[in-house]
Amino acid sequence: MSGESAAARAAAYAQDDDLTAVIEITDVAPVSVPHRIRGRAWLAGWLTHVRGDDRAACAALLAERRPVGELLGLHGRPSFVMLRLEVGEISVDDLWGAEHVDPEELATVEPDPMVNHETELLQHLAAAHRDRIADLCALLGPRESAGTTAVPLALDRLGLRVRFTGDGGSSFDARFDFPAPVRDVCDLRRAMHTLFAAAGHR
Repeated sequence: MSGESAAARAAAYAQDDDLTAVIEITDVAPVSVPHRIRGRAWLAGWLTHVRGDDRAACAALLAERRPVGELLGLHGRPSFVMLRLEVGEISVDDLWGAEHVDPEELATVEPDPMVNHETELLQHLAAAHRDRIADLCALLGPRESAGTTAVPLALDRLGLRVRFTGDGGSSFDARFDFPAPVRDVCDLRRAMHTLFAAAGHR
């Protein structure tokens, strides 16, 4: 945590006792689309200083995301202060609905295999395959207002979510499930071909 004023105050208050804290995370779609916020999550818990033997382990975890080990002062005076958030409650409000998440259950879940590729893949689909994405509307059956534009909004191992926008500016989201969960980009390519083929036969 850097020396910004809010972080510095939090570090000072957390020195002697647990400090109640809430982290808000906002998920923004990586493509240009109206209402780009896909969801928000709130993690509530207690901030404490990382001390003693835990510092090396926490520094290693931090270095996986941000290699600033030399700034953590493991072998001298630290330039950064490490704080740990002990999570007590998690709530999520996103495209799939609003619910509470058990922190212990979340800690055991494996990341979706598409998480590291989603941004690049959505941008590629939006730039190079927008017409074929729009064709997926045929899989939805008759609608009062068919979408005139289509933007891929979210992607995971189970399917693709698309936002369709009509001439009048009204929009709706639709999710297209894959025949089976995808494990990698090769699986995803086959799943997308299956969706496109199904839309082309409607």
